[in-house]
Amino acid sequence: METIIEIKHVNKYFGSHEVLKDIDFSVKKGEVVTIIGSSGSGKSTLLRCINLLEKPSGGEIMYKGENILDEKHDIFTYRRKLGMVFQQFNLFNNHNVLSNCVVGQVKVLKRSKDEAEKVAMKYLKIVGMDKYVNARPNQLSGGQKQRVAIARALSMEPDVMLFDEPTSALDPEMVGEVLKVMKQLAESGLTMLIVTHEMEFAKEVSDRVVFMDKGVIAEEGSPEQIFNHPTQERTREFLKRTLRSS
Repeated sequence: METIIEIKHVNKYFGSHEVLKDIDFSVKKGEVVTIIGSSGSGKSTLLRCINLLEKPSGGEIMYKGENILDEKHDIFTYRRKLGMVFQQFNLFNNHNVLSNCVVGQVKVLKRSKDEAEKVAMKYLKIVGMDKYVNARPNQLSGGQKQRVAIARALSMEPDVMLFDEPTSALDPEMVGEVLKVMKQLAESGLTMLIVTHEMEFAKEVSDRVVFMDKGVIAEEGSPEQIFNHPTQERTREFLKRTLRSS
């Protein structure tokens, strides 16, 4: 399987505080990788470094074998290959659902409006939001907004989808509808990198689970290994606490 993204010795400082410490891992085409860990462990910062919303302080980020931190690489071209879904939905309140999924395609990918609308409708149907094309974001529930945000990212037809705790801002009863969509995407063979607090979801959809603690990857492996046979005491402590509270 082709390696899409490879992280090599990445670190990140905010002032004198080292948030990421010598991170190494990779994501292969069609793989679903979940990143778990306590708040403040560096999970979201790692995701933001991968799509260059934050610039790493050191190391390399390889995309299909090329270091995208080299000055010769165009950041905007690289970012087009990555879809990003945030904790907050970041929808345009002055656009309806369809327009939210069209505007980026037209401006960034230079698609015609007609083509962009066809692509948007395809993905809005996949996430179950095709009946809401004329609604504004303020008319939608949190779960519906997040599903539109997923459709918007998919409409750019990225190589990799990044999810930064996509259910953390939702009411508990809305979490399921978003996770259901993400499960369908995982089963479709989409390459996905997901930061999540939803342990049962991570166990179910992941090819590989990465456990982060205090800015390092403390352990990684299959869901079976991480959840049932963790080798690190810190992983065991985290899972014991998390699974008890869920």
